[in-house]
Amino acid sequence: MGPKIALIGAGSAVFSLNLVRDFCLTPNLHGATVSLMDIDQARLDAIHALIGRYAAEVGADIEATKTTDRREALDGADFVINTALVTGYDSMREGWAIAERLGYRFGGSLHVMHDEPFWVNAFQLRFFEDVVEDVLDICPDAWYLQVANPVLAGITDLGKKYPEAKIVGLCHGFAGVYRLADVLGLDRERLTFEIPGVNHSVFLTHAYHDGEDVFPLLDRWIETEAEAYWRECPPSDYMGPVPVDVYRRFGVFPIGDTCNPGGGSWPWHYHVDAATERRWHEDPVAWWERYFRDGKDEVAAIERIGGDPTTRVTDAFPPKLSGEVMAPLIESIHCDIPRVLVVNILNRGDFVPGIPRDFAVEIPALVSKRGIEGIQTRPLPPAVLAQIWHDRVATVTTELAAFDEGSRERLLELILMDPWTRSLEQAEQLLDAILAMPANAELRGRYR
Repeated sequence: MGPKIALIGAGSAVFSLNLVRDFCLTPNLHGATVSLMDIDQARLDAIHALIGRYAAEVGADIEATKTTDRREALDGADFVINTALVTGYDSMREGWAIAERLGYRFGGSLHVMHDEPFWVNAFQLRFFEDVVEDVLDICPDAWYLQVANPVLAGITDLGKKYPEAKIVGLCHGFAGVYRLADVLGLDRERLTFEIPGVNHSVFLTHAYHDGEDVFPLLDRWIETEAEAYWRECPPSDYMGPVPVDVYRRFGVFPIGDTCNPGGGSWPWHYHVDAATERRWHEDPVAWWERYFRDGKDEVAAIERIGGDPTTRVTDAFPPKLSGEVMAPLIESIHCDIPRVLVVNILNRGDFVPGIPRDFAVEIPALVSKRGIEGIQTRPLPPAVLAQIWHDRVATVTTELAAFDEGSRERLLELILMDPWTRSLEQAEQLLDAILAMPANAELRGRYR
């Protein structure tokens, strides 16, 4: 009998279709029931119909059900995947516009000019806790997979508050290592690597291809081919000038969203003004515009296909695995197929030496019927650890303190940590303006 998988936030059509496509292409998961849950009935109906057509086209024994009732979706679930963005993108972008007028800009602004801003995170964290409490009440043996952002703050918060729950955070950012392999002309399937850190701040410390150290190959590419590559690649590329410069300074290579706008365009000093960004081949404003535009186009394509029953879904979305971690993790646990996957869990086993034990880390783990067993990684360079403490541990700890205490003062401290804050007055203006947003009435009551 296949597992029951509850998908919370299933109205995110592109993600849901990709995820269920992975289930359809994983024979060991055939017989599974996917309970699609979303509060938007129209979007829920559309993705449910589309997924049913996709499963039929590829001949997969995957049953999709739909509901707007979260507790109904959780009833009998073996796995719960949370992909929901409670506020949607409008609140995020409205807050960004306010911050920009007050002098904030993309680049190391990890709790303001980023897709994990404090006013969005507050709604997300509360929602995460609500879902986990429902899981513990309705399906306490289920695994809870935290996929929606903020993964770092979310897993840190949930892991400490609900130690009895089976919780793991998942993010595809580590897969940026395969972009590095492609650029170097290496076979992805013959690559082994270690990428420790915390979510959106992970570094390639060791990599081998057929047993050969990859770093000398990377060094030769930087010296002989990088300049030509940079003339052709888009801004904010995974192998662009900024990640290469970070590698030269720290001795480990930043992977995926670590130096990318999706991870906050860290570090801030490559973004001090437009001229500096041009020199470093960075353009986070254009990156985000493209991100939202591509997302809108993908949703439009799904709606168009969904409205035309004569169109084959597989023509637009060929039967190819997405590369996401959710299906392999569920298969490993449900079918007892041991494999090493990259996950986010608390650092209870000192998996990343130097990071607090009650803080979430992103690490390799052995996943099987036994559960998720973290693997201790080799130490990061002291300078990298210092940056993680400064930019990730300190800020997330402050944010969670503000959330737990309902403290406006703690939120103000968080804003004062931002690299673009120049005065207490500026920080107070930003906080007042964000809390005054019509969508943030609940936050005005929480943060007093």
